[in-house]
Amino acid sequence: MSSVREIAYRPMDLDVAAELGRPCPPDADTRIWWLGQAGFCVSGAGLNLLIDPYLSDYLAKKYRGREFDHVRMMSPPLSAEQARAVDYVLCTHRHGDHMDPEALPIIMEASPGCRLIGPAAERDSICSLVRDPRRLIFANDGDIVSLGSGARVEVLASAHEQLAANERGEHRFLGYVLEVAGVRIYHSGDCVPYPGLVDRLRECRIHVALLPVNGRDAYRSSRGVPGNFTFEEAVEILVGAEIRVMICHHFDMFRFNTVAASRIRERIQMLGLGERVLIPEVGIAYRFGLSNG
Repeated sequence: MSSVREIAYRPMDLDVAAELGRPCPPDADTRIWWLGQAGFCVSGAGLNLLIDPYLSDYLAKKYRGREFDHVRMMSPPLSAEQARAVDYVLCTHRHGDHMDPEALPIIMEASPGCRLIGPAAERDSICSLVRDPRRLIFANDGDIVSLGSGARVEVLASAHEQLAANERGEHRFLGYVLEVAGVRIYHSGDCVPYPGLVDRLRECRIHVALLPVNGRDAYRSSRGVPGNFTFEEAVEILVGAEIRVMICHHFDMFRFNTVAASRIRERIQMLGLGERVLIPEVGIAYRFGLSNG
């Protein structure tokens, strides 16, 4: 198993819509695009994967006229119809900006071979979006799912301010450790620190962590908006779990639930994190590969 330090990356200007319009070559390096909010595209090992793609205006319609109106601060980098060569969609939990009820059925129709991985605790909601049970994989903490040659996903519980499970012990909030062409990528979903998380991640020997940094406060929580890691807490995960690179997310989507990119940049400079923490831009792909050093 490779060391977490044996990883190199470089940014590339690649059109994610064009890339998702054709199958991923089996020998391609691992590439990661930010789609906005908690959404990412991961491509490599012959697979195109989407994690928590929020590509519609579902929440703006749902909350129009309310205190938190959920109007987008950024446009999606592709439409759901353009996702024509997706092999798997992974959803971390049921909230509409992670399990988009408008975009997901369209993605599944545009990519007929696509399968959706989501929390077993939310099977009813998932089945209402995807009618064919053969295209669904229900997951829970501790599961390992093979995605084909050179790729797999390990499932970890997440705490969206708290760990939450149903009467069957199925967690409602999940994180995923993807291994794609040897590169191990952790997407926490929406999460705050909880006992044992750092130890589990250290054991997984993560190369790249995709972590939210919008934080939380009593005002948002009292209005039904649970929070996430602060930037400082995300850095503690990065350092404590000996992760090589962190890509920030969950900012610049909704004005009531964000943190300024300039603030993140200041903290990166102040803490001397340099190339270890990336502030992603929509439209830029990060190409990762295992190195010899």
